[in-house]
Amino acid sequence: MSRAVLLLAHGTPDTVEEIPEYLRNVVSGRPMPQAVVEEIQHRYALIGHSPLTALTMAQGARLESLLGVRVYVGMRNWRPYIPEVVKQMRADGVTEAAVICLAPQNSRTSTGLYRRAVEAEAGELKIDFTAGWADHPLLAEAFAERLRPTLEKMNAETGEATPVLFTAHSVPCRTIAATDEKGGDPYAVEARKTAELVAARVPELKRWYFAFQSQGASGGEWIGPTVESTLDALAAEGVKNIILQPIGFLCDHVEILYDVDIAFKQHAAKVGIRLERPESLNDSVKLAEALADLSRVSFARLG
Repeated sequence: MSRAVLLLAHGTPDTVEEIPEYLRNVVSGRPMPQAVVEEIQHRYALIGHSPLTALTMAQGARLESLLGVRVYVGMRNWRPYIPEVVKQMRADGVTEAAVICLAPQNSRTSTGLYRRAVEAEAGELKIDFTAGWADHPLLAEAFAERLRPTLEKMNAETGEATPVLFTAHSVPCRTIAATDEKGGDPYAVEARKTAELVAARVPELKRWYFAFQSQGASGGEWIGPTVESTLDALAAEGVKNIILQPIGFLCDHVEILYDVDIAFKQHAAKVGIRLERPESLNDSVKLAEALADLSRVSFARLG
């Protein structure tokens, strides 16, 4: 018996020129307006390069050193693609795998796509899939660890308790409205749960809010409230400083480096708010410890 861990992530293109192909993967080949493609190319050009792949590989390497077992990384929408990685695991003689999706808040539609991609190539490979881990205490502590120094700095500079706006990636309304034999989709509830757990670990945090970010440019309505509308409402209440912490993302990529660091900061400044962001988890030791704990639990289920 040979055991390994497989980490699953969204994936990101390496160059601006690869974005059209990448976007076709994201929307499963459906047509996408050229204006949307060009806007996303523009955003990637502004940040230079998305570090998601390199950071995810680094997270895998840290986990591997903690666990002492081989850790593989597969991407849903870009290279290394999940099917290719699963085939490699089988070729390497792996017989059992703990599979963890690096999107802690579980949506049955999005997370389900990751699972189906693994299962389609698993063959005789026995897998245990961790669908959601939004309430894992080490995940909350990892985010709290990043938040504390930024909050302390802002409070000292402003002389008052700075509020925090937690965010997670929005999903289409139809996703949340969909029901199956288990009931409604858990994503929105799980996202807020992570925020609650982070806030509870930072006693100096006196006031916090929650919004969904990065709503899609096509495909119907997406869940809110949006970050922009939340900033507008806070500005109307007289808020002048805020910390925005994404708790649905485990490393830097375009939804942080562009959406937060450029677009949201600009919007905040326009309505008279100074917006700061804590460091992303990236190579967080606490994150690696959370993944190690999830892996051990998964291995125990495998027997």
